[in-house]
Amino acid sequence: MLFKKNKTSKEKKETINLFKDHVSSGKVAFYKKYHMDFVMGHREGSWLYDIDGRKKLFNLHSNGGVFNLGHRNKEVIEVLKKSLQTYDIGNHHLISKARAELAAQIAGLMPGELDYTIFGVSGGEAIDLALKVARAYTKRKKIISVYGGYHGHTGLSIQTGDAKYRTPFLFDSPDYIQVTYNDIEAMKAALQKDVACVILETIPATLGMPLPKDDYLKKVKTACEENGSLFILDEVQAGLGRTGKLWAFEHFDVIPDMVVLAKGLSGGIYPISATVIDKKLETVFHEDPFIHISTSGGSELGAAVSSKVLEITSKTEFLKRVNTLSDLFQKELEKLQGKHSGFFKGIRRKGLMMGLELKDELAGPVLTKTAYDNDLLIIYANNDKSIVQFLPPLIMDEKDVDFVIKQLDKAIKQARLSHPIAKIKEFF
Repeated sequence: MLFKKNKTSKEKKETINLFKDHVSSGKVAFYKKYHMDFVMGHREGSWLYDIDGRKKLFNLHSNGGVFNLGHRNKEVIEVLKKSLQTYDIGNHHLISKARAELAAQIAGLMPGELDYTIFGVSGGEAIDLALKVARAYTKRKKIISVYGGYHGHTGLSIQTGDAKYRTPFLFDSPDYIQVTYNDIEAMKAALQKDVACVILETIPATLGMPLPKDDYLKKVKTACEENGSLFILDEVQAGLGRTGKLWAFEHFDVIPDMVVLAKGLSGGIYPISATVIDKKLETVFHEDPFIHISTSGGSELGAAVSSKVLEITSKTEFLKRVNTLSDLFQKELEKLQGKHSGFFKGIRRKGLMMGLELKDELAGPVLTKTAYDNDLLIIYANNDKSIVQFLPPLIMDEKDVDFVIKQLDKAIKQARLSHPIAKIKEFF
């Protein structure tokens, strides 16, 4: 149902001006240039509405998994309301019932001895903590990641990403090594005795969702074990049911030493992240359990929300539905690929973690714009612009698949016509 038009254009203009003057003038200039100055108003389920009620977008990006359960999920909101009668953020110095119960719930859903969880607020913070633990445990400094991978923008995490993220902030360091994804020989060559850990996204989202070769992750884990290095999997986007299993690494028969969770763990309602570590690594905190703290990490309100998220996404019937939707999208997307074969080249898919392969790196930004013009929110993969990320909410209605495919068909047709226009290159 479209939000009532009781928000005025004047309010929208005032909001845009405030954002320009006090948040980001660059973003406002960008969105105005491409006629995409959408201001979030009402939001519900799979839909976002402009503040003036004149445009709506079907969310096929889900903010990288934040909105796995849709916008303003009613079950999650009810848990937060109930928790507000008892909890607040809590005190990170003290023992917490909510935090303890959530950590035990996570341990029960993890394989092997992934028994301990350290909570944070954001994915970047959780990655930073994982890298700190790896260095403290191994007494080594070097860290290996892959070209095109992405793990956040905080102090340590930013150094595992590509140069365009770290170099402007003077964060280049010889302690951080990058190799090509899916190249096990390059990984083995980089795994020297001074390497503390390897960190990978189970499926690298910002690189455009390339799937790991069937044995790649297992071989990386084995190489790490042989070298005395730790293996960290970043499931910030791939975890929590996105791939049709609760954890994406379950598809690849591997158990990492650490798993990082965030985004979807919040239910789109209360920010929280988790660094889940193997039992042996908890010894890092034995001598001084206060050497790492996060004042708002594992907020007791956030813990209650996350517990409900895990309860929902771990159910067999929920995961079965994700796979049903995935198969339905595959069938319909293949039809579109056949229709637009010169432009739409292929589909990368594991559950509802999908990437649409386009003809070149100009095509991704162009399709992002034409999709927006056709009421779809999709975003190209920033480290491979020939791929458009396709991440629908896991709770979307099957009946909406027809709408999405119909609008995507229009958007691809328009993108094909727009692609040769030289001025479109300015878009990126």
